[in-house]
Amino acid sequence: MNIIDAASSRYSTKAFDCAKKISAEDIEKVKNLLRLSPSSTNSQPWHFILASTDEAKARIAKATSGFYVFNERKVLDASHVVVFCAKTAIDEKHLFTLLEKENADGRFASQQAMEGQQKGRSYFVNMHRFDLKDAQHWMEKQVYLNVGNFLLGVSALNIDAVPIEGFDARILDEEFGLREKGFTSLVIVPIGYRSVEDFNAALPKSRLDFSEILTEC
Repeated sequence: MNIIDAASSRYSTKAFDCAKKISAEDIEKVKNLLRLSPSSTNSQPWHFILASTDEAKARIAKATSGFYVFNERKVLDASHVVVFCAKTAIDEKHLFTLLEKENADGRFASQQAMEGQQKGRSYFVNMHRFDLKDAQHWMEKQVYLNVGNFLLGVSALNIDAVPIEGFDARILDEEFGLREKGFTSLVIVPIGYRSVEDFNAALPKSRLDFSEILTEC
């Protein structure tokens, strides 16, 4: 499947077939999609929960109680569920971890290049931490870049998905001790294969025309 076909065929799945499971081989690809996503200055301010068992999915579904109960079956019936989490602070320890990993992966031709990367990334991180004071929002934007990359990627694997913001983050954070670990949940993405009862599967895709959204110059 080429990238345009993947973008055209993907949609927000409203009902999953609980009997159909994603293969172990494809789950490895799913995990790599999460890891390989771009982020500003390669900041990677994220963490993920990948639930495959009924017990784990039930823990996540606790956050879809009450007002958000309409999302419960999506979580419970999906083959797997991914929770996208953002860091709650970006500190010097994280910046050092990034730099050490980049160095180990051969990103730098010289010590000067490594120092340049650290200086450049620190500039932007500190701008959001201290000047704009929007570091949390900035980190969450990086996670949403990952979500978009992920949705297109799983579609290319012929896996259905639905991004869910309708859940109680407080409940989910508490269930997995996320805040104590320095993270907070942002988006739940159940993945699997659509049910024949999914009304949304047969509906035509609707997007604004190029005349409304595109300026070519």
